[in-house]
Amino acid sequence: MFGLFGGAPDDATAGAQIVWLFTLVITLAIIGRALLSWFQLDPSSPIAQVLNSITDPILEPFRRIVPRLGMLDISPMVAIIVIQIASRAIQDLLIEQGI
Repeated sequence: MFGLFGGAPDDATAGAQIVWLFTLVITLAIIGRALLSWFQLDPSSPIAQVLNSITDPILEPFRRIVPRLGMLDISPMVAIIVIQIASRAIQDLLIEQGI
């Protein structure tokens, strides 16, 4: 079984491992951006710019669909769940196909 941070299984193909790694990087970037949103970080800082450039294309569609809960933006959590489900389906397909 694939875990969020547990690594790809031993029987994972190269394609499945690449998908797992990509998913890990995106998930960590979204978590990092969410955590940094709790602090007064200058938006022009290099860390904020990198995280925004990585996560904006992913989070913006979710922000249009997922309503805010008062001051709480749950779109990062929804995005991570959707990304994890899609990633798992793609990885299973790649392993099944031997890619």
